[in-house]
Amino acid sequence: METKNSQDLIKDLVHITNDRISGFEKVEGVVWEGYPDVKSEYDKLISKSKVMKNELINILQEDNITFDDSGTVGGALHGAWISIKNSFTTGNSVNSTLENVIFGEKSAIESYRNALDKGDFSEETRKILKDHLHDLETYHHQFEKMLEYRK
Repeated sequence: METKNSQDLIKDLVHITNDRISGFEKVEGVVWEGYPDVKSEYDKLISKSKVMKNELINILQEDNITFDDSGTVGGALHGAWISIKNSFTTGNSVNSTLENVIFGEKSAIESYRNALDKGDFSEETRKILKDHLHDLETYHHQFEKMLEYRK
């Protein structure tokens, strides 16, 4: 059983994960047009993000917690900003998109670190969150390498 504070932190992570999934789905066409080699990694990222979301929701459901798992206003604004920015970026929209993915992953990493620092999680939940953090750091690093390769 998670504490109220820990449940709230997990809810925040679900919202952040939803924002990530939504953002990825909005920009994926831009990536494929100019850099089809990224598609398999991007597909893995989206798939893993959906698994992460389900794992977080399962933690809450174990405590009989239900909530609105839609994204946040901030996430919607960030997604809209990426779309607008990419529509004005010529010739380098793949780089711009990769930079936005990297920025989003960095924000998610910071959120997970913050949650792990502030939350009083069960051992099982803490392990899940650490695994998620590891995956986020791995994808962040992979997309940084892709961007470096393109420059």
